[in-house]
Amino acid sequence: YYWCDKLGLLVWQDMPSGDKSIRDKDPDIKRTPESAMQYELELKHMIDGLRNHPSIILWVVFNEGWGQFDTARITEWTKKYDPSRLVDCASGWTDRKVGDVHDMHLYPGPGSPPPEEKRAAVLGEFGGLGLKVDGHTWEQKTWGYRGATSKEDLTRKYEKLLAGVYKLKEKPGLSAAVYTQITDVETEANGLLTYDRAVIKVDLERVAAVNKGDVSRVPKAVVIVPTAKDNWLTWRYTLEKPSEDWYKPDFADTDWKNGKGGFGTRGTPGAIVRTVWNTPDIWLRRTFELPDNAPKELHLLLHHDEDAEVYLNGVLAAKVAGYITDYEEVAINAEALATLKPGKNTIAVHCKQTGGGQYIDVGLGAYKKRN
Repeated sequence: YYWCDKLGLLVWQDMPSGDKSIRDKDPDIKRTPESAMQYELELKHMIDGLRNHPSIILWVVFNEGWGQFDTARITEWTKKYDPSRLVDCASGWTDRKVGDVHDMHLYPGPGSPPPEEKRAAVLGEFGGLGLKVDGHTWEQKTWGYRGATSKEDLTRKYEKLLAGVYKLKEKPGLSAAVYTQITDVETEANGLLTYDRAVIKVDLERVAAVNKGDVSRVPKAVVIVPTAKDNWLTWRYTLEKPSEDWYKPDFADTDWKNGKGGFGTRGTPGAIVRTVWNTPDIWLRRTFELPDNAPKELHLLLHHDEDAEVYLNGVLAAKVAGYITDYEEVAINAEALATLKPGKNTIAVHCKQTGGGQYIDVGLGAYKKRN
C-alpha cells in the first residue's frame, strides 16, 4: 500500500470472505450469527487499518458470490462508515443494484455492463492471458484463461484486449477496467510479470502505450482463410470414427457428408450454426486456396466447444481443450506452419463434445502492422 501511495496506483480493496458461494441468480446466503458477526468485525478492522492509504479508492464488500449476505445492508453500512470512498456491492456476478458501481467479470473479454444513471459500469476482471516462463514459476504446472506462446504473442493479444476496452469507453460507456493480472500468482501464469518479478513478459513500451489509449500501433487483424463469420463454406464431415489416416491430405473423404460451417447446436455462445451437430464427435475436412501474397506468420481463427485438434496438410497445427465463446487466434505449430504453400492446402479437424453447448469452426488469419 505504501508503494501504491507513492506511485499513484489506484487500489480496489476486496474484503476477504469465506462461507458459502452463490451464483448470480441465487439469493443471498443466511449466515450463522457467529459467521455474520465475524465478517462485520473484520470488515470494520480492515477499513480502520487501511483507510489512511490514499491509493485505496473503493471497497469491494463481496467478490464472486463468496459469503454474500445482507448485501444492501452491508453496502450501506460501508458507505456510511467511510463516505470518502466508493463501494462495490459485488464484484463479479451477484450484483444487487446497490453501491456505486455495477461490476462484471469476463474472460478474456472485454465487456461492459449497461450504463446506469447512478452507478458506474466497470469491468472488475478481464484478460487472464497465460504465458509460462520456465524457471520463474511457483509450480511446474501453470494455467491461464487463454494461452499465449511468446512475448510477442502475449503483447499482441493484450493490445487487442485493451483496444477493445477503449471502444467500450465510448459505447456503451465503460468507466473502469481491471486486468488480470499484474504478476503470476502461484499456479496462475496470467501475469504481465513472472511470479518472482524477475521477467517482464510483455513489450513494456507497447503495453504502456495501449494502457494510455494509444491504439495506433496495435496490429490490424486480417482474415486470410474465412470462417463461418465471413462466408458460407462447405466442409466434408462425418460423425462416425474414420480410419487412422483421416487427417492426411490424400485421404479419400468422398463418402463423407457435405455441410456448411460452422457445426454445432444453436444457442451455444458465439456460435454461427449452419449445420447441426449434436453427437459426441465430429470430423471435418476441406481444401482451401492460400494466396500468393499471404503473410508468413499465420494463426488459426478457431471457435471450439469443446476439445479440438486441427491439422494442416497432415501435420498437427494445434490441440486445444475446453471451450471458448467466440473466435480467437490460436498459434500454429511451427511444423504445420512450414507446410503451408501458395495454392491448394488441406485442413482437417476433430472436435469432441463433453457437455453443454457444442460448436466447431476454423479459418486462418494474420496481423498486419498499421501505417
